[in-house]
Amino acid sequence: MINSQPSSLEAKQLARLMEVSLTLNSTLNIDDLLLYIIKTATELLDCEVASILLYDEKRNRLFFAASTGTDPKKLAQIPVPIDGSLAGTIFREDKSIILNDVTKDPRYFSGVAQQTNFQTKSLLGVPMRIREKGVGVLEALNKREGQFSESDERLLSVVASQAAIALYNAQLIQSLQKAYDDLTETDRLKSNFLALASHELRTPLGIIIGYASFLQEEDDSDVSENAERVLSAASQMRSLIESMTSLHLLAAKGLTFKPRVVPVQQVLSAAYEEMRQIAQEMHHAITFDMPTQSLLVTADPEKLTPAFVNIINNAIRFTPTGGKITIGAVQRSGNIQAYVQDNGIGIAADQLTKIFQEFYQVEPHTTRRFGGLGIGLTIAKGLIETQGGRIWAESEGLEKGTTIRVLLPPAGTSSLSPGPR
Repeated sequence: MINSQPSSLEAKQLARLMEVSLTLNSTLNIDDLLLYIIKTATELLDCEVASILLYDEKRNRLFFAASTGTDPKKLAQIPVPIDGSLAGTIFREDKSIILNDVTKDPRYFSGVAQQTNFQTKSLLGVPMRIREKGVGVLEALNKREGQFSESDERLLSVVASQAAIALYNAQLIQSLQKAYDDLTETDRLKSNFLALASHELRTPLGIIIGYASFLQEEDDSDVSENAERVLSAASQMRSLIESMTSLHLLAAKGLTFKPRVVPVQQVLSAAYEEMRQIAQEMHHAITFDMPTQSLLVTADPEKLTPAFVNIINNAIRFTPTGGKITIGAVQRSGNIQAYVQDNGIGIAADQLTKIFQEFYQVEPHTTRRFGGLGIGLTIAKGLIETQGGRIWAESEGLEKGTTIRVLLPPAGTSSLSPGPR
């Protein structure tokens, strides 16, 4: 009768491999992983040294990522060629090599021994693969007792497979973390720029507005007319600066809110008054669709009004001259819904959520017709959601107009009532 039970040595090796697997899959620091892999290989195979060589795609060569008892920085400077070396042969041919006397093999690369003063006598090397793609080589050098065997090869191959997966996962996590850190740094720089730019532009703009206002009182009609144009341009500039400041404060969570009960009609009317002149210059027909009964919401009108200023401004800018814009409000499903509807250029279905992203423009920057920084709806979204509301866009497609809808908590509450929007 054949005994199918593993020997005592095999049982210990299996137990150790389970332990190795758990450790490798719970370690995300690449340096720690490399050290653990070579330490494990030397212990399991009872050899003097273990090394990991990884493939450098850009230079088409292998390099030492880690090795027992050797300075990793010094090793990393030693290139190992794909052709003319044992490690290169293992990697290139994707198969293991057992040599119990390396001096008899012409592929033995003596460059490492010359620079590290380590004499290799015997070698077992196995390829490291991820999804059939070669990523490196794991080597065990100088068996302490006896010779490297096929059993050693199977054991090291299992370790190499586990190590390759663990290294791949760790590199992936590291790449994701770097990408996240880069984004965080970009956001910080962007926020600092917004704060600095808005601050530095206020002083010269204030001087321009002051002089233009003074010149507007002149009796000379030409001077007065030119001053009015300067004031109009300066007002638009001031609006951009206020938007930059608001975006910075929202990102930094620096805005303070003082909610109170206020009719939404009052907020919408105040917002339109700020945009009335621009709407008239573009000859838009503005319609109000609101009930006479007050629709009360709990909000900070000083923060809610700018949100609707940006929404109305968006409708005005993206509606060609002589367009139609409706500003309305209604009570629905226990909440107050306000909306701004236009018959302008419309929005493609895949852009409906993107228009609320910072600096996002529906138009390519090289062919823009409508101007703006692309932060108006971002600010509106931040101001509305911070006060417990919700905002979204609706459009049947390009050239079919757009409706921006805002859902607000009714008076006496701080959150939206459940139900369809």
